[in-house]
Amino acid sequence: MIYAKRLPVVAGLALMLPLAACGEQASAPSAPPPPTVAVAHPTTRTVTEQDEYVGRFVAIDEVNIHARVSGYLQSIHFTDGQLVKEGDLLFTIDQRPFQIALEQAKAHLDQAKANLDFTKADLERAATLLKDRNSTAISKQTFDQRTQAERSAAATVQSQEAALRAAELDLDFTEIRAPVTGQIGDRRVSVGNYVTGGTGGAPTLLAVLVSTNPIRFEFTMDEASLLRFQRRSGGGGVKDAQVTLKLIDDDGFVHKGKLEFLNNVIDRETGTIRARAIFQNENGLFRPGMFARIRLDSSDPYEAVVIPDMAIGSEQVKKFVYVVGPDNKVSQRFVSIGALADEHTRVIHEGLSKDDRVVVNGLMRVRPGAVVNPQLQPPPAAAPAEAPAKADAPAEAGK
Repeated sequence: MIYAKRLPVVAGLALMLPLAACGEQASAPSAPPPPTVAVAHPTTRTVTEQDEYVGRFVAIDEVNIHARVSGYLQSIHFTDGQLVKEGDLLFTIDQRPFQIALEQAKAHLDQAKANLDFTKADLERAATLLKDRNSTAISKQTFDQRTQAERSAAATVQSQEAALRAAELDLDFTEIRAPVTGQIGDRRVSVGNYVTGGTGGAPTLLAVLVSTNPIRFEFTMDEASLLRFQRRSGGGGVKDAQVTLKLIDDDGFVHKGKLEFLNNVIDRETGTIRARAIFQNENGLFRPGMFARIRLDSSDPYEAVVIPDMAIGSEQVKKFVYVVGPDNKVSQRFVSIGALADEHTRVIHEGLSKDDRVVVNGLMRVRPGAVVNPQLQPPPAAAPAEAPAKADAPAEAGK
């Protein structure tokens, strides 16, 4: 009797098990939808490839101001950091000792000239007496002595004239003037100090003067970049080679200049060659010693295929992109890349056609063989007619 009462309960449990299984099967999650990714067609653009370098500005003229004569500094005629013109008075050394030396030189010259006049007159009298064959008032030896005296007096006059010019020059050197136009630094000596001049010993440094306009920019070019430039310029000439420059706070390469100089030898230790460009600097923005980046054209303008640089991935030394096929499946495509066409797009030399759909956003959500939901992006706005393409790795500045 006990077993008969439990049979309906067991039978009920047996009927509930299939129903529970059916419920679990009905509530199983469905497969996720394909990920949505942004794709774009490669575009064409006229680009000019450019190499980029780091360098620094240097003054065309840099002069250490020294005195040519020694003496006590009497006055200073400029303000520290002032712009000066060639010929402007900068320093004055006490002129009184040099004025006295000049007056002495003039007196010595007058004395020498008076002696010369006397010896000339004496020689003329001797010559008259010597012409009279019957006269015994003068001998040939005496005439030769007076000739010698006249020549010695003439030489003394020449010596004193040179001494006078030297005294005048020394007096002029007490006024130290700017040899070039530029900006002068701070004074190194105060008024009242004794200044050592001349070329011997250690002349006193008074100030440093640098020219500011125009100004040069020096940088070094690696051997591969040099070859590209030489082939483009037909032998490595620098005539009419345009460059652009960017300071550390500029938004782009907005300053224009010209390549001025390319050295004739490559440094054996670094494998680089020294180059120099020149820029106008009317507003004094560029300063000697300031660092900047410079771009130099390394190719003629040409039509190039470009894609967003962020769409390019790396696999060891190879570069690749993800391409979406007609069935919306992703495939990996290896490409040969060029320089940057601008800050965001990259030149592609080989591996893509204009009809390919390249994944440009959502690369982390795709893999080769996966199905995606591609969303075609419109092409970017038209770029300038000749957009520059820059190299990736700038060369280091020369030392």
